[in-house]
Amino acid sequence: MMHHLPSLFQRKFKVILCFLLLLALLVHMVLDLTLSASLDSCGCTRKGEDQPSPALSAQNKLNLRILQDFSGSNSSLEKGVHSPEGVPHAGSRGNIPLQSHNFEPKEAEAKPTWTGRSKLAALFDHPLYKIPIPKVMKKDKLFATRPKMKMFVRSSNEWASSNKAHAKLPKHDANPAWLQFYTGINRYELYARHDPARLATMEDLAMQPIVSSVQKPGGTQLKLIMTFPNHGQALFKPMKQTRDQETPADFFYFSDFERHNAEIAAFHLDRILDFRRIPPVSGRLVNITKEIRDITTDRKLFKTFFISPAGNVCFFGECSYYCSTEHALCGKPDQLEGSMAALLPDKELADRRSWRSPWRRSYSKFKKAQWESDDDYCAEVRQTAPYDNISRLLNLIDMTVLDFLMGNMDRHHYETFDKFGNDTFFLHLDNGRGFGRHSHDEMSILVPLQQCCIIKKSTFLRLQLLATEPYRLSDIMRESLATDQLSPVLAEPHLKALDRRLQKILDMVEDCMKKSGESQEPWKPDGQAVV
Repeated sequence: MMHHLPSLFQRKFKVILCFLLLLALLVHMVLDLTLSASLDSCGCTRKGEDQPSPALSAQNKLNLRILQDFSGSNSSLEKGVHSPEGVPHAGSRGNIPLQSHNFEPKEAEAKPTWTGRSKLAALFDHPLYKIPIPKVMKKDKLFATRPKMKMFVRSSNEWASSNKAHAKLPKHDANPAWLQFYTGINRYELYARHDPARLATMEDLAMQPIVSSVQKPGGTQLKLIMTFPNHGQALFKPMKQTRDQETPADFFYFSDFERHNAEIAAFHLDRILDFRRIPPVSGRLVNITKEIRDITTDRKLFKTFFISPAGNVCFFGECSYYCSTEHALCGKPDQLEGSMAALLPDKELADRRSWRSPWRRSYSKFKKAQWESDDDYCAEVRQTAPYDNISRLLNLIDMTVLDFLMGNMDRHHYETFDKFGNDTFFLHLDNGRGFGRHSHDEMSILVPLQQCCIIKKSTFLRLQLLATEPYRLSDIMRESLATDQLSPVLAEPHLKALDRRLQKILDMVEDCMKKSGESQEPWKPDGQAVV
């Protein structure tokens, strides 16, 4: 019996030891839970707490930075948007950096690297947007010698002869942006792809003080010519419709409103298509009291100003359509949106020729034009000068593509610089009746393409590119328009309509290829067109 006592004591000792260990473990767990609850209630972080993965942490910080960048700009009046090309938008001479924020040192060291890329910048970096134009010789420039300011500033102008306006015009800026823009015009393009003068001109249109405003004579709807202190001038088209308003289906094309945002969007679309045939346009918020009524020398315009029952400043001017008290343009209370388009050089210095479009509409409620009932109309056009020159017809098809994408039925004439004869580009002017109906695609605009079955190879390839996901036309336009002061310029349905219409153009070209029996290599030997 004495022999079994040590063994008994050992077993009891082990049991007691296990019990103590279990008790210690329970006490530890209770203390740990109590401490955890205390830390959670005060928002503290325990030293041993699991940290998120580096990728998740970087993404969280990136999201925070993006939100902070956008939080500093909440209206079209005060936003400063960084240009997607790495260049400033209208309203800034130099690059506009993202808003700076104060981060903790450790957080600053761990800033994530932004790997995404602007679609607009990627588009202009594509080889199709690097095709060089022919070498520009002296004879190919609109002005053979560098133009001087005194060529364009004439005391006979109404705005210059006004003592009120003349006193505000400085003479020290010998090379303003608009003069640089004029200097760059040549036989092949209105401005170069990355011309800094275009950017500077757009900035002036959006930001330069306005020293004179007079009504532009002629035309069916109200337009003003505005003058800046640096002697630059712009064509101002005031806002007549809100972004989400569609032109009623019962409206004739020739009685539609001219929209300011259509002028802005047309300029951006023209550039995205690499045509570069529309003068620079910027959106602007104008004080119609201080920047029109108080400084105008146009007595007829001045007499049309009044105060509405709502206390807003209104005016209507004189024109063929919509110039009446019932169609007055009113500010809120005197702020009014509008488009500011750079004026081209005066015709006395650089004459322009106006050409009637072969596919001009009848502008009648009852009659149809010949092309609307004659499927072989293009054959007749191609035998008539100047369209017997293939390049001339191809330029007209370019204009057709632009008009169809924006739904513009009002292309009765186009202009060219007279100096360059028939061998030059078309000026795509007066686009205010575009972007009226996003829910309808007016296929009659494409009749020139349908009847002639011809298009530039470069234009066709760019259209194909803009139909792909990395370069989606609606995305590119949305990004480009975001740089304008009046952003958003177009309602989202109009952007979506661009993709839909683009596909219809491509489908029509494909039908032309099938008709001609060319499926693999549809290009003519000269590489210019598909027939």
